[in-house]
Amino acid sequence: MKRPLPEWFKEELSDTNSLKLRRLFSEFGINTVCRQVKCSNLSYCFKHKKVAFMILGERCTRNCSFCFVKKPDGSALSVDRDEAERIARITQAFGLAFVVITSVTRDDLEDGGSRQFQRVIKLIKAVNKEVKIEAVTPDFEGRVMSLKTVLEAKPDILGHNIHTVKRLYKQLRPMADYQLSLDILEISKELAPDIKTKSSIMLGLGEEEDEVTEAMEDLRKSRCDILTIGQYFAPSADHYPVKEFIDHDTFKKYKSIATFLGFKAVLSGPRVRSSVYAQDLYKELEYA
Repeated sequence: MKRPLPEWFKEELSDTNSLKLRRLFSEFGINTVCRQVKCSNLSYCFKHKKVAFMILGERCTRNCSFCFVKKPDGSALSVDRDEAERIARITQAFGLAFVVITSVTRDDLEDGGSRQFQRVIKLIKAVNKEVKIEAVTPDFEGRVMSLKTVLEAKPDILGHNIHTVKRLYKQLRPMADYQLSLDILEISKELAPDIKTKSSIMLGLGEEEDEVTEAMEDLRKSRCDILTIGQYFAPSADHYPVKEFIDHDTFKKYKSIATFLGFKAVLSGPRVRSSVYAQDLYKELEYA
């Protein structure tokens, strides 16, 4: 049974700037995570020129039951060699001060797509040395060299999302591993101590409060600096259903716990997504 959306859920209507960005992305053949996962914050982000570029195609080789990203259809998957240049041009044309780069998971590639991450980051910085970049990577199946390749491009933030609590991994993320995701964050700190690390947790998937606290503790043990906590929304009736809509007070409580545990920046609320307020969280770190 599909749960009705709570009263506080309201999608911001598109404005001229938002529509212009949508058209431009379509013309340039650029993919964004906002459109791919049908994020409810899309209009808000485009209106305020907040963009999370999704590289390496539209099809993911994993099968997380909560995700709207397309799965392989049997056709050969490729890597768009011109993608980095187009993204850099868009970033420069719109004067974006903060850019999020994420990707589908590409287990079919020897490097997991890490060289494409590196190329995109380097080309963006080549046209605008002042731009801040957050790279949100897959787990690269634990390949340290792939992670190192991304870090060598010197993103300002290395993000890797655990998404949910340990108990729900087999059900929601059967091709992923909870401990491996924690290791990615910890190894990132070992390889590049000056690069901030970030992760995200979704609520409403059937988790218990003590499990959320445990996940936050595990992230801190992995030296994760930044945490976002948001409400899960099922992208369609065919996806994993929402088990619960979490109230605002509970989100506030989790933020207090996260702050107590030592996260340097925390954002917790029903409309929070990993990329939406990424720039604001980065500024919070700068002034901390």
